[in-house]
Amino acid sequence: MKQRALLLVDLQNDFCAGGALAVAEGDSTVEVANTLIRWCAARGEPVVATQDWHPANHGSFASQHAVPPFSQGELDGLAQTFWPDHCVQHSEGAELHPLLETSGIDFIVHKGENPAIDSYSAFFDNGQRQQTALDGWLKAQQVNELIVLGLATDYCVKFTVLDALKLGYQVNVITDGCRGVNIQPGDSTSAFMAMSAAGATLYTLADWVETQA
Repeated sequence: MKQRALLLVDLQNDFCAGGALAVAEGDSTVEVANTLIRWCAARGEPVVATQDWHPANHGSFASQHAVPPFSQGELDGLAQTFWPDHCVQHSEGAELHPLLETSGIDFIVHKGENPAIDSYSAFFDNGQRQQTALDGWLKAQQVNELIVLGLATDYCVKFTVLDALKLGYQVNVITDGCRGVNIQPGDSTSAFMAMSAAGATLYTLADWVETQA
C-alpha cells in the first residue's frame, strides 16, 4: 500500500541559534517538527531526517579557499556559495537539535560527505552525479507522498522538494516549519514560489492538520 512520510531537512545545531550557520528563528521549526512527528506516529507514517554531514575539509567551506563566508565562486564546475564551516561530521554542530523528538525518527540520511561537491538536496549532490540513500529507502517503504519542512527554505528545503517532485513524489511543504538564510532579501519567498510552481502544495501546520484530519 502506498503511503506518506515526513521528511525533516537539516534540523541541526549549526543551523539554529548559536550555530556556525544559524538561520534566523531556526529553532522555531523544531516545535512544528515535533507536532508532525507525533501526528505521523499516530497514523503509522514513517519519519525521515536529513543531516548535512561534511568532512572538515569540505570544499564548500570558505575557510578552504581563504575567502570571506558567503562569497560566491565555483566548486566542481558549479556555482558555489562558500559557507562558514558547519555540520562537520561527529561535531556538536552536526547533531540534530536537542529538543527534536528523535525517538520518532525511523531513518536518517547523511548528505554532503564528498568534499569535492556540495549537496543541498536530500536526494542528490548539486551536480546530480550521486544519489543519497533516501530515494531507495522511501521506495522500499512504498512511500509516494512527502510532508517536508526544515532548514533552510532557500537552499536544502528548496532543492530537496524540487528533486522529490522530479522523482515523482507528491510533495507538501509546511511553510511555518521552514526558515531561510536569505542572503538576498526575499530568497525564502522566491523559494516557496519556485516549489509551488514546480508542483508542491504549501500549507501552514494549522491548515495541514485541519485539512488532513
